[in-house]
Amino acid sequence: MKDPLKMLRQVQQMQDRMQKMQKELESETVEATAGGGAVTVVATGNQKLVSVRIDPEAAGDPEMLQDLVVAAARDAGRKVDEAVQQKTSKMLGGMVPGF
Repeated sequence: MKDPLKMLRQVQQMQDRMQKMQKELESETVEATAGGGAVTVVATGNQKLVSVRIDPEAAGDPEMLQDLVVAAARDAGRKVDEAVQQKTSKMLGGMVPGF
């Protein structure tokens, strides 16, 4: 059986790394586009939408524009999820089997 104090230290280290990763993600951003660049959104690593840019030519069709904004926001969310997964895998790679 493993040393309980050693395991407790490892858990504390993992918690510290998770907090550090969360702080890093707050300052990182991802950019996603839809409609061939007609709509661009920027989101932080903790999925807060920072900005939306709309090509003036795309403003002619409000329904299409709404769909493009939603699509770009979803793509940004997917990119954030991928970034979180990548950071988590790196962080846990040596500590948890299977990552």
